[in-house]
Amino acid sequence: MLHTDVSSSANSSPIRFGAQSLRIEEVVALARRKRGAQLHEATEFRARIARGADFLDRLLREDGTIYGVTTGYGDSCTVTVPPELVPELPHHLYTYHGCGLGALFTPEQTRAILAARLNSLCQGFSGVSVALLEQITGLLQHDLLPRIPCEGSVGASGDLTPLSYLAAVLCGEREVWHQGQILPAAQALVAAGMTPLRLRPKEGLAIMNGTAVMTALACLAFDRARYLCQLATRITAMSSFTLDGNAHHFDATLFSAKPHPGQQQVAAWLQRDLPCDQAHRNEKRLQDRYSVRCAPHVIGVLNDALPGLRQFIENELNSANDNPLIDPDGERVLHGGHFYGGHIAFAMDSMKTAVANIADLLDRQMALMVDPRYNNGLPANLSGASGARAPINHGLKALQISASAWTAEALKLTMPASVFSRSTECHNQDKVSMGTIAARDCLRVLELTEQVAAALLITVRQGVWLRDQRQQAGDTPLQDLPAGRLAAMQAALAQDIAVVDEDRMLEPDLRLLLQRIRDQAWTLYD
Repeated sequence: MLHTDVSSSANSSPIRFGAQSLRIEEVVALARRKRGAQLHEATEFRARIARGADFLDRLLREDGTIYGVTTGYGDSCTVTVPPELVPELPHHLYTYHGCGLGALFTPEQTRAILAARLNSLCQGFSGVSVALLEQITGLLQHDLLPRIPCEGSVGASGDLTPLSYLAAVLCGEREVWHQGQILPAAQALVAAGMTPLRLRPKEGLAIMNGTAVMTALACLAFDRARYLCQLATRITAMSSFTLDGNAHHFDATLFSAKPHPGQQQVAAWLQRDLPCDQAHRNEKRLQDRYSVRCAPHVIGVLNDALPGLRQFIENELNSANDNPLIDPDGERVLHGGHFYGGHIAFAMDSMKTAVANIADLLDRQMALMVDPRYNNGLPANLSGASGARAPINHGLKALQISASAWTAEALKLTMPASVFSRSTECHNQDKVSMGTIAARDCLRVLELTEQVAAALLITVRQGVWLRDQRQQAGDTPLQDLPAGRLAAMQAALAQDIAVVDEDRMLEPDLRLLLQRIRDQAWTLYD
């Protein structure tokens, strides 16, 4: 028997698929093993699923012609499949789509993919059996994760190639991850007390012909982008303190004059962190440079976009998005294009542009902080070395170069994927979404921006320390800033990383901070 560690999800109730609409946070929690999975037990839900499968069986007996059941797929829909070969057709579908390449999706991403596909099939329009839903639920419960290559989807008809790896594993073919081990799917299923499926008519199409991969990645991207908004705001507050900046740039009355709510929220967060109610200061420099002064306007674009992006992602997450759909109540087969991932493509293309702009903002803040021409009295490269050793120390010089490289790569990836539609599959799929490529690009932009943020955390930790040592009469000490928020953040960073008072390799610090960012270790704003 396989040993399944469920301790990480034992403290929270499992997500009941089929019971209610799913939210992004639930997908993320399941992907990170903070919650488990369970198929809804309600008789009404299971009866609806069964009605769809029963109608399909009856239609097959009475009519004999159903797309993807008694015909070939896509452009091959004019090819009639003899009755004796119909049971083999769904297995051929996942077999010939087993042509993915590239890196494998991570375990976290794979759990999200399984959750997204299961939730779509639970809508009751796909003509699948309850047994199929239970099999996918079982994969999540036992953490048997198909090894899915990330490349090969054009985002319509859905994520065919990557989802073929899910279909194959359900049937005991290909390989799975389980607790860091690679196992043959058949062996893993048996060890978990599960039986490989023999797919019913249309079930291969129902599993594969949908937007689960791009939607799952979009859920994970949304969660990271939301946290990044807050982290970039806190970094900006610490940058402003480091640069001896003008906190009046974030004045509440000022931001009431331009009522973008996300932008106003970023300014309000900064008002909590900085002494915005102090007497006027910086008379010799009333206006900070744009990367500090306009930070709410840059971060606010992403913050304002998040509600709309959430709606796009959660609508897709809670949709039936294969083809054809089966109407179990009206007893109709509905042919359409719900597999087209245009909304996710747009959401991911939009998100990655807003995120990359935050990388650029933070990179510009860092450039100001390390440059003695602009950092208002701090040492070059924020070096903490002093005395006889100062000449050989270079502080954060190389770190700023690396941050600039990561920023450039993030900006380069903002080219929209959705505009690169290609006609495929004998011109049947002549307009495709490229939603999965957009989602993968967005995750890469997020990764790069998080790397920039990690570099900035080292920078502001160093800069705040140096500035606090150089307080002048009339300045507000770090510990006296509103509610002690920046002092608390500085103390948290100090637990992880030491000041740079002698040149040292910073990669270990960066990797630790990256893990903190991805774990969302700091509670930043309510």
